[in-house]
Amino acid sequence: MLRSPPEPQSEEISLYISTYYSLLRSSGEVRVRAFEEGHAYSGSSLHAGALAEAPDLSAFAYAAARLPASMPDVDSIILGQSHELFEAAGYDVRQWKIAKTRGRRRPLRIETETDSDSDSGADGRGKLAVFIASASDIDDLVPIVTAYQIEWNKIHNRLRSVVASPEAMITIVRNPGSLASALGVSNDDAQKLLDAFGAARLERDGQALYDRPLDLRIRMLAPSYSQYQRAAQRWWSGIEPAYVKATPPRRPPVYFVSSNTHALANLVGGYARSHADEIVAWARLRDPEGLGDEVARVAALNDTTQLAPLLYYLLRGYIHASAGTSKMDEVRAFEASQGLVHLSEPGHIDVDAQIAHLRELDPELLDPRLKMPGIERLKRSDAVLVNIDYPLGMAAYHLLSRLGQGVGEVRGIYIMGKAATLNGRVGDVMLSGTVYDEHSKNTFLFKNAFTARDVAPYLRHGSVFDNQKAVTVRSAFLQNKEYMDAFYSSGYTVLEMEAGPFLGATYELVNPRRVPTDEVVHLSAHTPFDLGIVHYASDTPYSRRQSLLSKSLSFFGVDATYACAIAIVRRVIELEIARLA
Repeated sequence: MLRSPPEPQSEEISLYISTYYSLLRSSGEVRVRAFEEGHAYSGSSLHAGALAEAPDLSAFAYAAARLPASMPDVDSIILGQSHELFEAAGYDVRQWKIAKTRGRRRPLRIETETDSDSDSGADGRGKLAVFIASASDIDDLVPIVTAYQIEWNKIHNRLRSVVASPEAMITIVRNPGSLASALGVSNDDAQKLLDAFGAARLERDGQALYDRPLDLRIRMLAPSYSQYQRAAQRWWSGIEPAYVKATPPRRPPVYFVSSNTHALANLVGGYARSHADEIVAWARLRDPEGLGDEVARVAALNDTTQLAPLLYYLLRGYIHASAGTSKMDEVRAFEASQGLVHLSEPGHIDVDAQIAHLRELDPELLDPRLKMPGIERLKRSDAVLVNIDYPLGMAAYHLLSRLGQGVGEVRGIYIMGKAATLNGRVGDVMLSGTVYDEHSKNTFLFKNAFTARDVAPYLRHGSVFDNQKAVTVRSAFLQNKEYMDAFYSSGYTVLEMEAGPFLGATYELVNPRRVPTDEVVHLSAHTPFDLGIVHYASDTPYSRRQSLLSKSLSFFGVDATYACAIAIVRRVIELEIARLA
């Protein structure tokens, strides 16, 4: 029997959301300090120390990793949906520098007072332009910026009270013990800050932390729902030529996947396995992350299945060890020759896509765990696998909706993503058949194409839990203990950000009306194609000690990622082989 989900948000979180949306309707700039009270009293599980005097370095490191490294030079943040909106407001963002972050993929442009003869405008402040693809970008960015400012100012005040001079800061930030003593935190917490920033960046930012407090401002440029749809249209326009390729009698059928771009490319593109000797030699010479001996040991076994995960993980470092972009170009050209085309930022939207015409894949270059009887039949397939680099929150709805309008028959929709687990451990895999979506307040019921036996054979370190129930949250920060307790007591154990929007778009692909709100939606009876959702755990909110939110999943994370990806690609191949039989 289905139990109704609890009230999706606590009063404090609801008040916080209402506060920043109402204030951002202003046509001018809004001080981030206006959000601080609502943020602090929301009791965010990700920012448990917001009200404490001591800095919460876990929250600060998490926020800093999702903002550009040049953030200390910024005083003003402008949110907009297109270049046209920015330019109409007087911001020539095409001339600003491109900025990147480690923990979020969204287009950013930055102009600091040293970048322009005009000193970044009349007031001389640095500006950061943020392109938003959906309302989820607002729900994600505002708490991140607010947490960053709260903790920055705590650190600033503490440093000013105990450090004698800016010069003394250099010595302090180089030593975790000295940094911990100055900030009044544990050595472990101080090390989190050093790990998140890196010594060089922290040394530079340490001076800014000492010199001045933050008083950030945010301005949102006339957002509209139609602008989100226009952005999705630009994105699809950048993908469509590679999908159609020529003008066939009808548009090719599609297996749609939302995952990351490295897993699928490594499994079907074949570059890493074809260049195993070079990657192994590089790893033994450079010993990245201390993996050199392990690579040598596994390579000596001559077991391609054991070696593959190491090759896939090391490929990124191997590519970036070469100066310039020639090695990446070489990889992309190799993959294209094997039938996998990579499209970077199609339509200037920061959600990459990959197109694989199944008949062009070389079975000899596929990961050995994908090979199965009848795979030679793929040479007769007319289907196309479209993989996109998972979008954030509601952007998933807009992009899948637009793709659904432009492709032929949909034969499968498969979603892979990271999630927080309330009952498992980092590296586990969760398979849900029930999803409560905070955006639409719908409870979606569907038959998941995957069960534990589809993933478990390829997972070495974690466990697989199927028949789970997931909650699509608005933001990682917009959860507190009361919130998680309420869902956990109703059997919801997975917290993630994309499944609900994807399921909303799926509903509209097979129904003659828009997705409803606040209903129980049964998808199983009306969906003529395969539907599967898999999540791997990257965080355990009930145990901050295990949390990986402030750092990369590293090699350990490859295990769960590839177990999920293998299950998805195997499912596509199995269905296509059966259809062609």
